[in-house]
Amino acid sequence: MTNNHAPRVAAPLTLPCGVTVKNRFYKSAMNEAMAGRNCAPTERHVRLYRTWADGGAGVLVTGNVMVDRTQLGEPGNVAVEDERDLAMLRRWAKAGTSNGTHCWIQINHPGRQSPITINQHPYAPSGGKLEGDYGRFFAEPTELTVEQIHDIVRRFANTARIAKKAGFTGVEIHAAHGYLINQFLSSADNRRTDEYGGDIEHRARFLFEVFDAVREAVGPAFPVAVKLNSSDVPIAVKTGAKDVVFAGFDETESIWVMKQLERRGVDLIDISGGTLEQPVIQTTSGAVEDRRRGVYFTEFARRVKDELTVPIALTGGFRSVRDMERALDEDITQMIGVARPLALVPDLPKRIIRDHWEGTVDLPWVTTGLKALDKAFGGILVISWFELQMNRIGRGRKPNPRIGGMRALCFAIGKHGPAALTPRRRKGRQ
Repeated sequence: MTNNHAPRVAAPLTLPCGVTVKNRFYKSAMNEAMAGRNCAPTERHVRLYRTWADGGAGVLVTGNVMVDRTQLGEPGNVAVEDERDLAMLRRWAKAGTSNGTHCWIQINHPGRQSPITINQHPYAPSGGKLEGDYGRFFAEPTELTVEQIHDIVRRFANTARIAKKAGFTGVEIHAAHGYLINQFLSSADNRRTDEYGGDIEHRARFLFEVFDAVREAVGPAFPVAVKLNSSDVPIAVKTGAKDVVFAGFDETESIWVMKQLERRGVDLIDISGGTLEQPVIQTTSGAVEDRRRGVYFTEFARRVKDELTVPIALTGGFRSVRDMERALDEDITQMIGVARPLALVPDLPKRIIRDHWEGTVDLPWVTTGLKALDKAFGGILVISWFELQMNRIGRGRKPNPRIGGMRALCFAIGKHGPAALTPRRRKGRQ
């Protein structure tokens, strides 16, 4: 920056629960793919989060921490369902909360988005296999019983309780990206006819029960955030020989859910969008796509800014200080969600706040050099590439943007096995 005025991202923010975070940088969740045996956190988590805490962010949100060891969303997920790993969880939390940083654990259940290589018996609100480009990675799910739903609610609350005991300073409930809570919210995925299905009031019941149970477990002065889709990308569903309707979770429903969460005492809503069937964020073209798209979900954020008083975190596409400051000036977000840039520039917040840096983080184009492989893998290739970078930091090494896509391909095969090389599913693509 050419002036010495503190940027708006440096300003603290007080949450509804009374807790203050030191600045507006919100490191959004990315799967670290670092868990050890039995889904335990490892020393690599400690090094990675200490590096990010040293880098100056106000809030660090962990990657998916699953509430059930038998139901994982990605290979390498941490799972917390009891206190067996409490000692390492405490080391992880201590590292992530150094320098006055908040470290919030993201708690989740994958539902049907549990890869077949690690789970051949996933659960979902209703039957129906995942379609689209990622369908080959997932098995046909079994519909949850009401008793199983109640058990999962208890699991969310228990994981939140353990997170607080370990020293994490908040939790984020993952209700987006096609995982279990999002599946309940979506009319395309949830075809139940009991109290958990039907109109949005009933489809949202599971989320509200999870939120209320988590709040009771951690108390009123502990931050509880929710990651929520602005909408799912609508999916065409045939209702007859010729009739086609578009189903999913739409913006009007999302705003209604946000208002209900606000009344229940949520401390922050992390806006996102899309599912694995209809991805929004996963791209392979790096900075080219970033410049074309700009900051994600801004129009939706403008729509909700006069509807809510709860703080919003907007994530996706923030690559320059100018875009960050503009979003704060326009009051469309109160927290700047940044994820992938921090896998390459872990001290980006410190550079901006302390050093008055005024540049742009250009993410690389991730490619194997072979179009057929790039097309076959799509977003999986990009996800694996950034997981590689985080693993480097976790091993005490520096990120390396020159690593090629072929190494990410090998990483993906190592996680997903031969299924990673099978042809893409085409059924149901729009």
